[in-house]
Amino acid sequence: MLSLAAVPPASATTAPAATTEEQRLDRAAPQEILRSSGFDTVAPEFARALERAHSYGEAKRVVVRQGEALWRRAVDRAQGRGPAGELSRDDDRPLYWARLGMTRELRQWEPARFGVSEARQRLLIRALEDASRGHDSISYPKKDAAGHRLKRILVTGFDPFTLDRDVRISNPSGASALALDGTVIETADGPARVETAVFPVRWDDFAEGTVERTLRAHLPRVDLFTTISQGRAGRFDIERTNGAWRGGFPDNENLSRTETVPVADPASQPQWTSTTLPYKEIVGAQTGRFPVYDNTSVTEIPAGQSAPVVRPDGPTAGSTAREGGGGNYLSNEIAYRATLLRDRLGLHDRLPGGHVHTPILQFGAGNTDPATGKITDPEFVRNRLDIIAQVRKILTTAMDARR
Repeated sequence: MLSLAAVPPASATTAPAATTEEQRLDRAAPQEILRSSGFDTVAPEFARALERAHSYGEAKRVVVRQGEALWRRAVDRAQGRGPAGELSRDDDRPLYWARLGMTRELRQWEPARFGVSEARQRLLIRALEDASRGHDSISYPKKDAAGHRLKRILVTGFDPFTLDRDVRISNPSGASALALDGTVIETADGPARVETAVFPVRWDDFAEGTVERTLRAHLPRVDLFTTISQGRAGRFDIERTNGAWRGGFPDNENLSRTETVPVADPASQPQWTSTTLPYKEIVGAQTGRFPVYDNTSVTEIPAGQSAPVVRPDGPTAGSTAREGGGGNYLSNEIAYRATLLRDRLGLHDRLPGGHVHTPILQFGAGNTDPATGKITDPEFVRNRLDIIAQVRKILTTAMDARR
């Protein structure tokens, strides 16, 4: 069993250019996750490649190429290809921490042969983020190897979060994205190709349009999509309604935002969007060991009033959103943004799409204290594997319901 006991103490110094998220890299658990998965070589190799660049254009090619390689390596590892190290293959955390190692190297990089302005550095960091999250690699072949026409499913997951509470945390939605990317699911209507992407837990990235930028070109071409995040203990939820409100819970940069979800063309922005996933069929199917609920509850300020009210059966006419079924954090926001984009593209009546909340991924008994606990345990792995398998079954059920 992997333990933190053999890990040396974190360095007392942190480079001032590192973000809040990147500063957590020097803690014991992230270092052990990287080392025990073999991903501890990613950031040093990236730094050496950057030093060999002779121009900004060459540096950008290095950034994109190595970002894509990290995503592919993480997907391959999750799907049984290539070396795994000591950690179980279903673990999403090596990708998260290795990416932060790369962004920290890029942020601190000072090329000797040419200059890089702050604006260009930001563009390089965005290119690295997009490439290493699968945002640039979503692609659907028309047919499989046997010549069968492929249906198309698009799935998104999230990075780990609440890392100051427990830096060991994994996110089963991100793990599901890695396990499913590029795979084919057999449905009643034939084979369906799944493509995935992972998103940051950062308010500002969402305000800058990362969700819309990634999904816009693909939604008109897919047969089903779902955003996925980690939700409540012991259950899946199909979130019926999403709200246009940010509730202020701190993100991975420890930043809070309490405001209406900022989107393009706010004058036409609705307070609520709704799922078009076949929630009745999903809830009624046997998809795995965790129960699945049709979650209809929201929190609203009713028209003409000023105090928030919980509505178990969804919003009332003219109300103002304070929480969707999935709350008012970034899980609700990605669901709101994706379904609003669906509707603005004129796809509401023909494209099934919405949000799935997975159970919280929990460590096993005796391993719940982050100060003394190990980075993994058998129950932790079993829970994550069961969640991934149930996500796959939920997607299959949703596709079967389209017939």
